[in-house]
This record gives sequence, structure tokens and C-alpha cells, in this order.
Amino acid sequence: MTSKHCILLGTPLQEGTGRLGCDMGPSAFRAAGLAGALQELGHSVEDRGNLAPTPRRQLHHANPAIKNLPEVAAWTEALSDAAYRLGAEGMPIVIGGDHAMAAGTLAGFSRRAAEMGRPFFVLWLDAHPDFHTLDSTQSGNLHGCPVAYATGQPGFEGYFPPLAAPVRPDHICMMGIRSVDPAERTALAAAGVTVHDMRAIDEHGVGPLLQAFLRRVAEANGVLHVSLDVDFLDPGIAPGVGTTVPGGATFREAHLIMEMLHDSGLVASVDLVELNPFLDERGRTALLMVDLVASLMGKRVMDRPTRAGTA
Repeated sequence: MTSKHCILLGTPLQEGTGRLGCDMGPSAFRAAGLAGALQELGHSVEDRGNLAPTPRRQLHHANPAIKNLPEVAAWTEALSDAAYRLGAEGMPIVIGGDHAMAAGTLAGFSRRAAEMGRPFFVLWLDAHPDFHTLDSTQSGNLHGCPVAYATGQPGFEGYFPPLAAPVRPDHICMMGIRSVDPAERTALAAAGVTVHDMRAIDEHGVGPLLQAFLRRVAEANGVLHVSLDVDFLDPGIAPGVGTTVPGGATFREAHLIMEMLHDSGLVASVDLVELNPFLDERGRTALLMVDLVASLMGKRVMDRPTRAGTA
């Protein structure tokens, strides 16, 4: 196993969701032993502490439902710059924080990949596609918008930072999706995002679906970012999230995905998002998420030889 230099960056962002508590996520990941789990696997770990947003600007949008636009825009700017810098220094693991933070991480990591001359791919593990624009969101919760922004969908100009390298929608694979609004469904189909909902996972299994995507990334010599939302998991095993949707990924499905990602050797950066310790049960969700990251970084029950074509 090749050891990595893992850089932890806390992002206590909660303004993108409709309830309080995600700002405690970075502390919960640290208390659950994330750094120690990585070090036990032979990786070096550098904890850069918590990021702070840039100064807020006065922003007003015609959609009256939108909440905390100045705050989320400020976080997006700070995260985009931080992700771009960290992408050249090691393997960033950005610990949140709600999923609005992905607007910044996707933008920054994509910019870094573009400067390297390599295509940028995203594995989006989530119950939701987060493909709303500022115009289409009805809840006004901006954790539902990061993928739309990062792929250059219209309507973010003048509010969020300009994109140096928009993410290609056809380079995104979403798995675990099971809560999609009508506007998102239409936009996803038009954009060409690969979406594997829970029915597809039930019918085909996570292995073949993920393997096909990883093969595409490897053949393109791509840079892969993984964005893992707590609500990707079934709430029966991961209750510490404010957006529980029944019927999520099982313990074994989630670990299989992480083990396959490790075997691929393709992952360059990770987001861990939507952990709300206020809703958790004695740290149960935080500990599971740390265990999944450990699987991604090489922890396994038995050593198995890497299959040809997967590395």
C-alpha cells in the first residue's frame, strides 16, 4: 500500500442546511479518531484546523426562498481557494459541515486538475443530487445547489465565485440517489450526469456500477474526487444527519465501495459532509464514517490481490 500525506481541513459550515448542528461536524470527526485511523494505516496526517469564510458581501436574489446566500457564497470562495492549494500538497480530506461546502471543493479541485492537464471526475455518494440552481430551489437551503454551481449551470453569476474550470457533468457519477425534485430530474437528464439510484443498486449491485465508472476514470488518466454525504447511508446505521431518507446504502455496500475505491488507486481528495452530532447517538455515525474512510485508505479484513485493470 502506498502511503499518503493526508491533509485534514475542518469546515464548520451549517448555513446551507435548514437546521443547526453541522458546524460541530469537524470536531466530531476528530473526536471519533479520524487522524489516528489514518496514521494506523501508515499514512502521514496533517490537521490544518478549521477554515474560516471570506468576508460576506451584501447579496440579494429574486428567489425569496433562498436562505443565507451571503454566508454560503463566502464559504464557497474560501473553500475554492483552499481546495485549489491543498490539491497540490497531498490528499485533502475536507471534513464538514453541510454539503454546500462541495460548491467550493469541487470548484477548487477541478481547477487544480485542469492545471495538471488531467480530467476531473466526481463520485457523488448522496441521497440527493444537489442539482438545484438559485432559481429552481424551493426550500432555499443551499446545500441543494453545489453540483449545479460546480458544473456551470446558469444563474450563479454575480453571487458565487466565477468558475475557473467547471466540472463536466458527464464526469460525475451519483450513487445512492433516492430523493430528487422534478426540476432536478429534468436538469440532470439534460446535463448528462450518470445517476445510479437505489433501485439500480438493488438490481445490479454497487460493484458493477462503480467498476464501470472507475474504468472510465482510469482510462482517461483522471483525477477522482469522492464526496460522501452521511445520508447516502441508511438512517438505521447512520442517524446523525438532518436529511434522513429511508432505504440508503447498507454497511456492507458502503464498505465495498470504499474498498473498491482504494483498490483503484484513483482517489485524490475526499469530502465528508452533513454529519450533525446533535442528532447522532453516542458518536455512532461519526465512528462509522471514520471506519469508511479507513476502508477507503486501505483497511481491510483480508488482503486480496488487485484485479488486472483496476489499478
